Amino acid sequence: MNVNPCHAIIIWDHRTLCTNSVMSKLEKAIVSIVEVFEEYAGTDDKKRELSNKELMQLIKTQLSSPDFKDKMDQEDIAEALEKIDKNHDGQVNFREFSQCVALLARGYFRKKHGKGKGKDKGDQ
Repeated sequence: MNVNPCHAIIIWDHRTLCTNSVMSKLEKAIVSIVEVFEEYAGTDDKKRELSNKELMQLIKTQLSSPDFKDKMDQEDIAEALEKIDKNHDGQVNFREFSQCVALLARGYFRKKHGKGKGKDKGDQ
């Protein structure tokens, strides 16, 4: 069996991904999430956390498309943003950010498939 070593293992550090392979949609999505976080978290001295100012800038520029907003219930967006700073320290670490992204993805899925909140255990 001839296996490309780039596809044989999961590489967690996006900077070391093999350059001769084509990433899947999910791999590209994961890399994009990490890169967006790093881009906005990198504007002050805390490179691994988003300040409130950085978070507001990220939301303003990355979640502003009318096309995206039309595909989401506003209450799902509000819920995700309300829960983003779980420990209420005024900073959003990557864990908190990724959980917010997951809530947004779940809201998009619900809207796309017409699922009501809590009605279908498969969409929670």
